[in-house]
Amino acid sequence: MAPASPVLPPDITLYFVRHGETDWNATRRYQGQADIPLNDVGRAQARRNGEALRGLLPAIAAADFVASPLGRTQDTMRILRGALDLAPDGFRTDPRLVELHYGHWQGQLQSDLPRLDPAGVAGRQADPFHWRPEGGENYADLTRRLTGWLETVTRDSVVVSHGGVSRALRCMLVEGVCEADVPSLEVPQDRVLVIRGGTMDWL
Repeated sequence: MAPASPVLPPDITLYFVRHGETDWNATRRYQGQADIPLNDVGRAQARRNGEALRGLLPAIAAADFVASPLGRTQDTMRILRGALDLAPDGFRTDPRLVELHYGHWQGQLQSDLPRLDPAGVAGRQADPFHWRPEGGENYADLTRRLTGWLETVTRDSVVVSHGGVSRALRCMLVEGVCEADVPSLEVPQDRVLVIRGGTMDWL
């Protein structure tokens, strides 16, 4: 069980948004750090999430808005901020929020991997938190870089990032979520994850 992280003060709220859908998401192709653009569904999801945050105006406008540097996350943030009637480019990026690198799996269809890399599939099933693809990262690696980012968070933040980052943050910050849970945690693209004081909710 992962206790609430000591590096995130209990009075700070994270509003976490996964980027909108891409064509690779739609076909279940491993994306990782490949810079794949949003599709029309993804742009609509980004607008929906911005509208979900409108009920928190005007306070939410004073939050720190930060995104992964990949194009799909920056475009999601611009659309989200537009739905809040905020300047689309009024945010910063942080490379520590980038998605897991899937190494030799990046660009492969999930359905093809049992044939292309049966040993890798078996390794991931045996230990999905620590298994690392060739040339890539595992969730333990991701947790280390997110720890460094969390240490810089000093106020409520709207974060646009990725599915793997969403899972890792819940393991680090939400009471009752453990490493074994991480790979199966849902990562919707049309809901806002709210984390505060060791608990979570959805908007």
